[in-house]
Amino acid sequence: MTVIAAYLYRNGQRVREVSITERIDCAEDKSEFVWIGVASPTAEEMRTLQQNYNLHPLAVEDAIKADQLPKVDIYGEQLFVVARTAHVEDQAIAYGETAIFIGHSHIISVRHGSARGHIELRHALEAVPDRLAHGVDYVLHAILDFIVDGYLPIVEGIEEEVLTMEQHTVDNFLGRDEITRIFNLRRQLIRFQRILAPMQEVATKFVKIDLPCIDPETRPYFSDVRDHVRRVQTMVDDLREVLNSVFEFSNLLEQQRTGTITRQLAAWAAILAVPTAIAGIYGMNFEHMPELKTRYGYFVVLGVILLICSILYRRFRKLNWL
Repeated sequence: MTVIAAYLYRNGQRVREVSITERIDCAEDKSEFVWIGVASPTAEEMRTLQQNYNLHPLAVEDAIKADQLPKVDIYGEQLFVVARTAHVEDQAIAYGETAIFIGHSHIISVRHGSARGHIELRHALEAVPDRLAHGVDYVLHAILDFIVDGYLPIVEGIEEEVLTMEQHTVDNFLGRDEITRIFNLRRQLIRFQRILAPMQEVATKFVKIDLPCIDPETRPYFSDVRDHVRRVQTMVDDLREVLNSVFEFSNLLEQQRTGTITRQLAAWAAILAVPTAIAGIYGMNFEHMPELKTRYGYFVVLGVILLICSILYRRFRKLNWL
């Protein structure tokens, strides 16, 4: 396990570094608490944290497996919160998990697969001691807000790609690679929605339900997190609609082009049918064909062919078939 940071805080100030193997007994005042951040812990190391901070075994098991959807579980006077992080990796959305244990005087974050650490977040909170002095619920809000804020750049990047693809569709036909990319993006957005929906439920619980370790005064902050999630959900829904429109519009253009080519082929086939038919008649080599003895018959036949073909050509041009 990598212990990213583990400190004791009092009145918004960092007091000292702590070890995960030691038990810290804080005062009843919520302004004194321990904030521990770890990444990819082993089962044994999680058991150490469990013993020192009385973590529930089921919550510890979920934190080790790191395969949960966002949720909030209540275990006595403690909370267990799971949030899913997201980042772009090889042109696809990759997901991590952050499990958070909240007690009266401790908050422990366990990260798996997250591309963004909490060091900058910790420094930002430490720069505002008055806010950090409010306790673990404000730290929890900051972590959830940090995770949700990471969603927006991902969606904005996909939005730029989709808009570029939409403009390209107007000017050109989509190729196989572009169509494949559309379906890949649709699958990614569908999966992203499966993360966003429970994330909104998590934020909503902190807004509407009385939970242990959560001061009612923090509800407006969690409401802000919920609004951010809803904004991302709206953007994802809109992007799915745009992708569907791009694909349908491309199909319409392809059908139109196919219809145009079909009409052109039919028109040229009709024009060429005239000389083909006349040439076929005179190519049958019958013995009694009076026109074969006509002095100017050859030129007359050519003139008739040209006349009929030109009439057909002009007719098809008026019909926009050529």
